[in-house]
Amino acid sequence: MLQQDSNDDTEDVSLFDAEEETTNRPRKIRHPVASFFHLFFRVSAIVVYLLCELLSSSFITCMVTIILLLSCDFWAVKNVTGRLMVGLRWWNHIDEDGKSHWVFESRKESSQENKTVSEAESRIFWLGLIACPVLWVIFAFSALFSFRVKWLAVVIMGVVLQGANLYGYIRCKVGSRKNLTSMATSYFGKQFLRQNTGDDQTS
Repeated sequence: MLQQDSNDDTEDVSLFDAEEETTNRPRKIRHPVASFFHLFFRVSAIVVYLLCELLSSSFITCMVTIILLLSCDFWAVKNVTGRLMVGLRWWNHIDEDGKSHWVFESRKESSQENKTVSEAESRIFWLGLIACPVLWVIFAFSALFSFRVKWLAVVIMGVVLQGANLYGYIRCKVGSRKNLTSMATSYFGKQFLRQNTGDDQTS
């Protein structure tokens, strides 16, 4: 595993698997239990939130159930499914001086390790990781504009827990914030040069 923290320079890699990375990967799901629970807890929390008024008349029961599902999802995705399905892991540790360090790991690319990460699992992982936090953000705006104030705490919990996993795994995959800035600068610089070069040729 390649360790990455907030103070180290990291190698830039694409968020979604490039074609050359997936050509040798198996398409079948190698970890069906991990893939199931990667989606089960987060989808269940969304379903309970949408159907809470039909399932129970008690707000406290629905709130506790949703928070428990979100907590189980956070733990499972952070500690199990990310490592098994895409070879990524992140955590925080305190050193001897009491300083907090965020560690982001990404499995090194090799022909043998590519065989352990399937294309289907990678798509399931990133789809669930990105789509569900977007839904919780939509729920947050909906609760705010419909004045459902009592649900704001639950919705914010969903945004924070699932957003934290999304941010952590993007950092694992893409690299440090410094590299994100350099990638954006490089991309816009190339677009600017390409546009100017095209204008010069047409003139």
